[in-house]
Amino acid sequence: MKSSDIGGQAVLEGIMMRHEDEYAVAVRTPDGEIVVQKETYKSIVKWKKLTEIPFIRGVFNFIDSMVLGIKTLMYSAEFYEEDEEEQKGEESGKIQTKETLERQEKAEKLLMAGTVAFSVVMAVAVFMVLPYLLSSFLKPLVTSYTVRTVIEGFVRIGIFIAYVLLISRMNDIQRTFMYHGAEHKCINCIEHGLPLTVENVRKSSRQHKRCGTSFLFFVMAISIILLLLIHVESPVMRVAVRIALLPVVASISYEVLKLAGRSENPVVNLFSKPGLAVQKLTTKEPDDSMIEVAIQAVEAVFDWRAYEAENFDAAAGI
Repeated sequence: MKSSDIGGQAVLEGIMMRHEDEYAVAVRTPDGEIVVQKETYKSIVKWKKLTEIPFIRGVFNFIDSMVLGIKTLMYSAEFYEEDEEEQKGEESGKIQTKETLERQEKAEKLLMAGTVAFSVVMAVAVFMVLPYLLSSFLKPLVTSYTVRTVIEGFVRIGIFIAYVLLISRMNDIQRTFMYHGAEHKCINCIEHGLPLTVENVRKSSRQHKRCGTSFLFFVMAISIILLLLIHVESPVMRVAVRIALLPVVASISYEVLKLAGRSENPVVNLFSKPGLAVQKLTTKEPDDSMIEVAIQAVEAVFDWRAYEAENFDAAAGI
């Protein structure tokens, strides 16, 4: 079966779906309506070839995904910020000039750039450097570099799972995980040849091999393998190596994720199982209103009828 190549993410009370260069954000507003915004995404990478070359494209596509994810998350939050302002009676009645709008746009771009940079630094510190520091305390008890590196990998995975469990206790995050489940269910519904209806989406799986959660798990697993191959004695160099390897790890993980999304090979499926298991934490069963939002986001950027006619009707000889 040909992959649909649809990707997406959950946002605040909504879902972003992306196919090729187009993306759409569908948000359930405070008054219950579904608002859909469709746009063409312009990559931050000016030379598009870099986003297409295997084992190089992974890093750039990951950065693009982060930028688009934060942008659409900020867009969805605007609906609820406006609602809060109206409830508090904070409308000033001032007319926004062109200069004011330009300043706001620049401020938003700076905020987005700062958020991406901060997120990357925090991710490196918490998921790469911290596990190394914690495992290094075992050196008097565990003299083997190999064993300590494996322990470090499991500590990294443990921190990630603990982080997911911690944030999942928040009500807003629980609803976001429900929208995440709706996103997966829509894609699975299409890729299994079912018409995109609420009923069919509801009975589809909320786990998908191309999920970003699986990508992060691949990053953690592949980092263990690469770090076992590189031995350095200096603690400073060990930290430096872990940071320097991140682009390499991300690139390999991206290719493995792409392979998993289009292959039913038993070995690939086996390697995908841990990521699918973690998705049970990062996705929850959505309600029908969330599924409706997801369907509108998909239909704004992807012709699922043509995809199913090509991949399922043809296979059935219709």
